[in-house]
Amino acid sequence: MAAITAPPAPPPASTSCRLLRRRAPLIRFAASSSSSSSSPSSRFRPSSSSSFPGAAGSSSSGGGGEILHMSPPPPPAAPPGAPVYVTLPADTVGPGGRVARRRAMGASLAALAAAGVAGVAVELWWGVVERHRPGEYDWAGYLELAAMARRHGLRVRAILAFHQCGAGPHDPPWIPLPQWVLEEMDKIPDLSYTNRYQKRNKEYISLGCDILPVLKGRSPMQAYSDFMRSFRNTFEDFLGAIVTEVQVGMGPGGELRYPSYPTEKLNQPGSSSELGEFQCYDKFMQASLSARAQIFGLQEWGNGGSTGTDGSQQNLEETRFFHADGGYWDTPYGHFFLEWYSGMLLLHGERLCMIADAIFSGTGVTISGKVAVIHWHYYTCSHPSELTAGYYNTLLRDGYLPIAQMFAKYKAALCCGCFDLRDAERTNSESSPEGTLQHLAGAAKMCNLPLNGENSVTRLDDASLNQVIRSSRLYSGTSFSFNYVRMNKTLFEFHNWNRFTKFVRQMSDARTFLARLYVRRGQQYLSSMSAVWVVSRACAYT
Repeated sequence: MAAITAPPAPPPASTSCRLLRRRAPLIRFAASSSSSSSSPSSRFRPSSSSSFPGAAGSSSSGGGGEILHMSPPPPPAAPPGAPVYVTLPADTVGPGGRVARRRAMGASLAALAAAGVAGVAVELWWGVVERHRPGEYDWAGYLELAAMARRHGLRVRAILAFHQCGAGPHDPPWIPLPQWVLEEMDKIPDLSYTNRYQKRNKEYISLGCDILPVLKGRSPMQAYSDFMRSFRNTFEDFLGAIVTEVQVGMGPGGELRYPSYPTEKLNQPGSSSELGEFQCYDKFMQASLSARAQIFGLQEWGNGGSTGTDGSQQNLEETRFFHADGGYWDTPYGHFFLEWYSGMLLLHGERLCMIADAIFSGTGVTISGKVAVIHWHYYTCSHPSELTAGYYNTLLRDGYLPIAQMFAKYKAALCCGCFDLRDAERTNSESSPEGTLQHLAGAAKMCNLPLNGENSVTRLDDASLNQVIRSSRLYSGTSFSFNYVRMNKTLFEFHNWNRFTKFVRQMSDARTFLARLYVRRGQQYLSSMSAVWVVSRACAYT
């Protein structure tokens, strides 16, 4: 094949989609096809969903095969209503490995149990548990927390958090990666995700080195596997009864995505106008891209990362890659690059699911993973903020079905946020949190995945809680639960507590509500409102 010196000039689009507005598309399946043509155009055509040739399950490590996902059997019928969980504060177990504000935590768990909450979700931070040295784990604080939950009849969703918490020491709670990991990242800067400006992101180790022995003789995947195995062995007495779900952290913020935005910026209103940055400029990702291009005889396509992303970070029409009509995203080069970029993310998620499935098989726990709801540019053709996050979802292609199929292969539940957001609240006309959520939930439902919903903003106004109830109906009749993110001192204020307990009743569809708390000391029964008084008297959160 003749060398190709540059990405082909994008042809004019056959139809203009600059002003397109649409609701969540129907999930589309791509029929298997083959082509005798050897041209780049015939190799990299858009499809409704496609697998990454070179992921686990392919014919060789160099590519050429496909991940084949069988349709899973339907899950067992779920009882009516949706159980509600509450995510505990990120620093529930502090940097020293002990439960913080123990007295207040006990009173808070009692109040949650009184309100009819099914359980709590808690992050188990890599930077806390394995903070001292590789292979040395301190689970003491989390064991104490699990015992407290058991005393109050609450289930626990354990979130294995392999990412950092907070933007820095100035942004509490601040929980970085283990110090020995940060030391290796300082020695080898390319262990960090890197954008085109060579700006490093240390929220999570770059997936480009997943299987390379860069962590004092272990690969990141081996470190994650050892962490999971230690957790399983330590919490053996709790698994299946108290600890009923293990959510595996898969990226920044615990989500299966690239850090196209720093996590702290995702929660800022102004972020909705930014396109995000491709995170493929560390040497490990560059080597993967180059090898991928060589397989197809397209060496020039593997040099330097994405082409045409120069220009404004605010206006997609000022970039050559994301431009609606004729942008590189809809050319053979764009299809090649985006297949590789999203495929690497899918492979990373599959590796983690495979490890978790093997380790927790037979323990009675469900494994799960979280997918981000990146809705900023959903009403555009190229969906730039989704593409830079690693979701190859455009007007012409369904990017969420391959992820759902991968989760289904390992019988994993899917967690996602934005259940509280309404399109009416958006500040950007190209954004659609409701449309993006409907699309993602549709892919999960098609693959019979249990779905765990979350709110994106910690608030307890009636409009937000009612939106959660409406959004949960997207998954009516299928296994669904909701995590309220997260517990803080305002939750227990009287007016907020009234709204919250009413919300729990509505979600669980209970005919009666007996918010009674049995208190061993004094053989007293306290109403749920009295439980709030107990919390306030115990120790307020700061």
